[in-house]
Amino acid sequence: MSKSWIDEALDQTELGRNGLAAEGRRQLPLAEPGDREQQVLDRIDRARRRRPKVREERITMSHGSGGKATHTLIEAVFLDAFHNPLLEPLEDAASLAVGGARIALTTDSYVVSPLFFPGGDIGDLAVNGTVNDLAVSGARPLYLSAGFILEEGFPVADLQRVTESMRAAAERAGVHVVTGDTKVVQKGKADGCYINTAGVGVFERDSALGVAQAQPGDAIIVSGPIGDHGITIMLARGELDIEADICSDTAALNGLVADLLDAVPAVRAMRDATRGGVATILNEIAKAADVGVLAVEDEIPVRPEVRGASELLGIDPMYVACEGRLVAVVPGEDADRAVAALRAHPLGEQAAVIGHVRAEQPGIVQLKTAFGGTRIVDLLVGDPLPRIC
Repeated sequence: MSKSWIDEALDQTELGRNGLAAEGRRQLPLAEPGDREQQVLDRIDRARRRRPKVREERITMSHGSGGKATHTLIEAVFLDAFHNPLLEPLEDAASLAVGGARIALTTDSYVVSPLFFPGGDIGDLAVNGTVNDLAVSGARPLYLSAGFILEEGFPVADLQRVTESMRAAAERAGVHVVTGDTKVVQKGKADGCYINTAGVGVFERDSALGVAQAQPGDAIIVSGPIGDHGITIMLARGELDIEADICSDTAALNGLVADLLDAVPAVRAMRDATRGGVATILNEIAKAADVGVLAVEDEIPVRPEVRGASELLGIDPMYVACEGRLVAVVPGEDADRAVAALRAHPLGEQAAVIGHVRAEQPGIVQLKTAFGGTRIVDLLVGDPLPRIC
C-alpha cells in the first residue's frame, strides 16, 4: 500500500511514523492521521516564518528561477539592504505619490535564451513584460525606458530585428519608449543581447491592489492556458529531441486588465505568472495574506501539447512561466462576472476559476489532484527552466 502525502512529508522532514526526531532528539508519540497532517503543516509554517538567510556562498542559477532561492535572495539581501515601506509589499510595481497623482514604477531585465523563439523574441518580451507588471498593479502603462547590453560581434541585423519588435509591441500596448542606454561588452560576456526596461504608469482608479488583501472565500482565476512560454523556450533551444506545436503566449495584458477592472472594481489582486509560474503566485498569496489556498488540478487550463511536453521533461506546468497570463483574486460573489469579462477579450477566452482562498491552513497551498487526493504545492526549489525571460 502506497504512503499518503502526510507520511511522505513526515519522512522527508524527519518526523516519520516511528516518531524519531533528527539527530537523536527525543521521540515523538505515534500520532493519528489528522495529527500527523497538522505536524507537517506546523513544521512548514515554522520554517516559512524564520528570517530568510542565503546559505550559499555564491549565486547559482536557482537564484533566478523565481522559486525559494529567488525569494530568499530578495528578502535576505535586497529587501534587507533597501528596506522601505514602498518596497516592502514586493508587488510587481511600486505605487508612488507624485504631486497630486499616483504613479506606478517598475523595472525588469530580460536575458532569454534563445533571443528569437516561436511566437516572439527578446524585444517584444521586454516590452510586454514591463507593460504587464504595470497593468496588474492597476495602473495604465504610459512610458518605458530601454537599456541594451550588447556583446561585441552581435549582428546589427539582429539588433534591428529586436528593436522593430519592441516598436511594434509598444504600439500595440499604447506605450512609448522615451529614454534608454546602450553598453557594449567583450565577446563572450553577454550572450548576444540583454535588455532592461523600466516602466511608468498612472493609477486612474481608487483601488489599491495587492496579494496581501486576499480574503477567505475569494476566488482565484487564471486568464488562460498556462506554461506556453516556458515550454516553448525549452524546446526552442534544440537540446531535446522533442517536437511540439507550441508558441510563446507573450502579449501585453493592459487591455485585458482594464476590461476586468471595469467589470469587477472589487478585484483584490493580480499578478502575471512569469518566473515560477502559477504555483509561485499561489504561494505568494497564501504567505502575504496569511490564508490558505486550495486549487483544483482539473480546473487549471493547460494545452495538451504543453502537458505532454511537460510530462516528457518531468516538469509540473504549474511551475512553468507564462508571459501573457494573469492570476486574479476576486471576491467569490464576483467570480462569474470576472470570468465572463476575461473571456470576452481575445487574450482571456479560456479564463477559469482554478481555486479559492480559505481560512484553514494559513500559508499553505494545496492542490486537489485529478485522482481525488490533495498535495501541498510549495515554492519551486530547483531551476528546471533557466533563462526563460
